[in-house]
Amino acid sequence: MNKFIKAAVLSVAAAALVLPTFGTAQAGDNDDAWAAGAVGLVTGTLIGGAIASQPRYYHEPAYIDPEPEYYEPRPVYRARPVYRRVVVENYGLEPWTPAWYRYCSQRYRSFDPESGTFIGYDGRSHFCTAG
Repeated sequence: MNKFIKAAVLSVAAAALVLPTFGTAQAGDNDDAWAAGAVGLVTGTLIGGAIASQPRYYHEPAYIDPEPEYYEPRPVYRARPVYRRVVVENYGLEPWTPAWYRYCSQRYRSFDPESGTFIGYDGRSHFCTAG
């Protein structure tokens, strides 16, 4: 409906521009005036319809996130493993013997026979001293 009103207003405006251009000499010829008015009306309707049918580009304002700030991560310091010489106290069984393997395997569930260590309650590896 809004497009129709715009087209009608533009048609009337175009006709109002065309009709006064006819001078008094043409005033006696009534048929030509009506023809010129009809041509002006059709031309105005076509031009008005073309103008009114132009697409409207309306963009709603959209929220755009700003670029996130980048913070340099702080360095992670990890403790280096400390390698100590293992001092084996002799409690009666010589390490790496079958009796020593048997004793450590039965005593500690986390016993590793390849390294001869077990995991203690403190989370560290301890060498099995049998005796």
